Amino acid sequence: MESNCVQFLGDKTILITGAPGFLAKVLVEKILRLQPNVKKMYLLLRAADTKAAVQRLRSEVVEIDLFKVLRNDLGEENLNDLVREKIVPVPGDISIHNLGVKDSDLLQRMWSEIDIIINIAATTNFDERYDIGLGINTFGALNVLNFAKKCIKGQLLLHVSTAYVCGENSGLFLEKPFTMGETLSGNNKLDINVEFELMKQKLKELQHQDCSEQEISQSMKDLGMTRAKLHGWPNTYVFTKAMGEMLMGNYRENLPLVIVRPTMITSTLAEPFPGWIEGLRTIDSVIVAYGKGRLKCFLADPSTVFDLIPADMVVNAMIATATAHSDETGVQTIYHVGSSFQNPVTFGQLHETTARYFTKKPLVARNGSPIIVSKGTLLSTMGQFSLYITLRYKFPLLILRLFNIIYPWSQGDKYNDDSRKIKLALRLVELYQPYLLFKGIFDDLNTERLRRRRQSIKELDGSFEFDPKSINWDDYMANTHIPGLITHVLKQ
Repeated sequence: MESNCVQFLGDKTILITGAPGFLAKVLVEKILRLQPNVKKMYLLLRAADTKAAVQRLRSEVVEIDLFKVLRNDLGEENLNDLVREKIVPVPGDISIHNLGVKDSDLLQRMWSEIDIIINIAATTNFDERYDIGLGINTFGALNVLNFAKKCIKGQLLLHVSTAYVCGENSGLFLEKPFTMGETLSGNNKLDINVEFELMKQKLKELQHQDCSEQEISQSMKDLGMTRAKLHGWPNTYVFTKAMGEMLMGNYRENLPLVIVRPTMITSTLAEPFPGWIEGLRTIDSVIVAYGKGRLKCFLADPSTVFDLIPADMVVNAMIATATAHSDETGVQTIYHVGSSFQNPVTFGQLHETTARYFTKKPLVARNGSPIIVSKGTLLSTMGQFSLYITLRYKFPLLILRLFNIIYPWSQGDKYNDDSRKIKLALRLVELYQPYLLFKGIFDDLNTERLRRRRQSIKELDGSFEFDPKSINWDDYMANTHIPGLITHVLKQ
């Protein structure tokens, strides 16, 4: 690595898509805090015009808690000056040609100035509409690549994907790229253009049938899941991300391409402060549902390794990979950024820590009383889970429903409450089943080589730490992640 990460960022002009998303904001804050001499950051935001983009930048990025360290260090006025000087909010959309940038003068300026392109934009809904998933995760990735090729000074395209493009198979997953048309099922040849035409045809049929927006949306979701499973992927999200990787790898030409595949991203471990998180991510829906007393049983194998990685470690790895590969003509490198190979933690361990936490520090119900949690029941197969739900909940619920019909004043509240809890558990299980029973481990040989290379140049100040071996999972979950969820998501 010819220069360390801080030096590398100096005087660079960087395009970042995916703002104001969670990971993009952590990246922007990191760059401003560690290298205020960055030349410029173009942030692509979905907005109607420049005025709306500026408003989103202010309200959804700069003014949030994530920037409180910078705000305290610089002062409000100096931070605002730094943002105005270094950040250019650009209204756009990666699903559109030229990233939806309508200002021709701005386009030319971007193409002449940008050194590094970092694509974080994605839709992460597991059961996303197929048209939206293809538009953003698949062809949006290609649009970013084509945009990057027009950047005269372009030194690198860094694309953030997901480690779970591997599908549901077990074993050790290597850091290797997809080949064009590769499937995980082995039964069919994947033609991305055919997938696009199928989607367009289905959408046209639904519109001609005068279907409602709700009906169209559900049909497009169903189509995405069907096509994903046909080719061996568990859901639309990872399927469309895998196709995006294929297009980028196939059409990159001489542009250096780095694909970073993080695992389940969690709250910040250290920077800019521990525990910052936005929204319920990965296993957080399960943690919160459990803490609120709504999750009495769950489908999960206690021995399953849950591959978690804090957001600041992902950002540190992204900057380190960009530093290492900038201007390496024609290179394509994959990096897994996770913990399962170096420092695995099981669902059983996470469950124990979560149970202890909420037993000692229960959440507070609306009436002000503490919510008492039980340890709950973990079921390690779908068969066990289905049988348990039927015997323990569905059958008694049918009886309650009958009583509710005959005596509507007697059991209504209990029936509605139990029904809501069952629906929540079933929804969570349906969404997370591929990962709750996942038996894969992510090899991170490339990432480990990068860590060692970084150590060899003595860049050991902790500013760019991304070694998962440094994480004590029990301490992190109990003293950082769960408190972060309660503070920044539940606002308690």
